[in-house]
Order: sequence, then structure tokens, then C-alpha cells
Amino acid sequence: LMYIAIAGNIGSGKSSLTGLLSERYQLRPVYEAVDENPYLQDFYQDMPRWSFHSQIFFLGKRLKQHLEEINHAPHVVQDRTVFEDAAIFARNLYLAGLMPERDWVTYQGLYQGIVAALRRPDLLVYIRASVPTLRERISRRGRSYEKAIPDEYLEALNRLYQEWISSYTLSPLFVIEGDQRDFVEDPEARRGILADLEALGLQVPMY
Repeated sequence: LMYIAIAGNIGSGKSSLTGLLSERYQLRPVYEAVDENPYLQDFYQDMPRWSFHSQIFFLGKRLKQHLEEINHAPHVVQDRTVFEDAAIFARNLYLAGLMPERDWVTYQGLYQGIVAALRRPDLLVYIRASVPTLRERISRRGRSYEKAIPDEYLEALNRLYQEWISSYTLSPLFVIEGDQRDFVEDPEARRGILADLEALGLQVPMY
């Protein structure tokens, strides 16, 4: 059995890595429902008003994915987890004053009420990238509403990611330094990362 979770900030390359690992290791891909979120464009234009709506949508979607596509799948790779949604994205909105305490408490209650029923990853792959790298990759993929994301927002998420990763204990952890290893554009970087992952136990293909 193998459940690989891909973690990282906006634009770090999670979806690309999810597709790469899915194809190479015959893992079922589970992608983040970004384009399905009806609140996301409104959220980036008015975060205090739409933060709770957007986060609750993502929470519901990820819980549904987990229960239906991950908990019982033998071989699966997931593009962002519910664990980092709660620890980083929702928490950042609360700490920044963009989500009222009442909404934060409600969100936490929903999350804590079901998290014990969720499968833990067998391996977490974290893509660490600086804001200039994130900006370049956000520009490359061309989602108009993402281009207006403030650098301060990305920096705050990076700080919370680092805090989360430094105390992460749910599974083994593999960190990709995204500033140096552009696995999307650089075939050599891609081969190196795959070799590192295979040294950790991934096999081609995994049946």
C-alpha cells in the first residue's frame, strides 16, 4: 500500500509532481479542486468576506476525496492534503485577521471532528520554494486571479509551511528544494528527484 501526499505553497508545482508520480508509479491521482471552488475568485478580491466560505468548500471537498478516493485506495498520490489546509491556509487567514475567531472555531470543530477517521500518508513530499519562484510559476500557468495574490500572503504561507514541516510527524518526509530543482522544466532535476524517491522505496510500476 502507498499513499503519497504532495504539499507546497501556491505555484510550487504540486499538480505537476502529482501527475508525474501518478504516471511513473501507477498511482491513482487525486487533484485539488481549485477550479471547482465557486468562492475562490471572490476570495482573492475580498479575503475577509469570503475566507470562511472558501475554506469550508475546500474542507468539504478534501474530506469527500479522502473518504471516497484515498482511505481505501491501494496506491494513490494526492495534490495537497486536508492536514495542511487546516494547519496552514485556514490558520493563516485567522492569524492575519482575515477570518473571524467565530468562523475559525467553527472550522476547527468540523476538521477535528473527522480528522481521526482519515488515512495518514505513507510519505509526505514537501516542495519548498521562495516567493520569486512561486511568482514565476504562478505567471507560467496563467490563472488571472492568482496573479493578484500579494507577496505578503505567499510569505506568510511559507512561514507557516516551515513551522508545520519542522514539527511534522504523521509520516516520513521528503523535501524538494524547488528553487534549485525545477522538475517541471529541467529533465535532469526530474530524474534526480525520481531517483531519490525510488531510494525511499517507490517502485516502477507499483502494483
